[in-house]
Amino acid sequence: MTHQPFDPHYVCSFDLETTGPNPRTARIVTSSCLDIDGDTVAAHNWLANPGIDIPAGATAVHGITTEHAVKHGEPHSEVVAATIDHIYECWAAGRALIVYNANFDLTILQHWEPSFEVRGLVFDPFVVDRAMDPYRRGKRTLSNVCAHYAVQLDNAHQSADDAWAASQVALKLTEKYPELLDKSSDELMALQTQWHKKKQESFREWLTSQGRDASTVESDWPLLSLS
Repeated sequence: MTHQPFDPHYVCSFDLETTGPNPRTARIVTSSCLDIDGDTVAAHNWLANPGIDIPAGATAVHGITTEHAVKHGEPHSEVVAATIDHIYECWAAGRALIVYNANFDLTILQHWEPSFEVRGLVFDPFVVDRAMDPYRRGKRTLSNVCAHYAVQLDNAHQSADDAWAASQVALKLTEKYPELLDKSSDELMALQTQWHKKKQESFREWLTSQGRDASTVESDWPLLSLS
């Protein structure tokens, strides 16, 4: 980590589409890293053969069938390795990694490659938006947040499109809350960790007050515990 401030115009925006909603078991179907330098975008996209049948529910979300992934995809382990290698390269080059709801995507990487570690700034628009505008009603899915910030998202649940949209939400956040640009990478990581923990603990307390099970609410960020 460095004391370098966040530059939303020099980033890698990352997103996965997967076989399911559990980051401790889901396999990658598509992976996208968009290297953004101002108005220039270099896209790195991978299609994986996940090695299992893609459930119909997952196909309904992202549109990729088992047959297509088997025919055209690269081995799952190679997509995991290529994605991690590229993220490491971006961090080494001083780019922040933008990833919406980082706990999901980054935990998947660590599940399949336990040596994976965070080596640079992660900017999570989901965490930042909840912290900066905590009383706004409504869901905080990427589609909902894009609508709120007037960011166009034409093909939701396509990893390249979601990655691009997340980068634009990050840009909108820094325009609305310019104090984010005054923070160093270390400060932003610490703040996001604190913000997420506080929000999750509050949700856990609310569930408990309603007599509901709060045992599945986790407060770690940007990686969930795999144990």
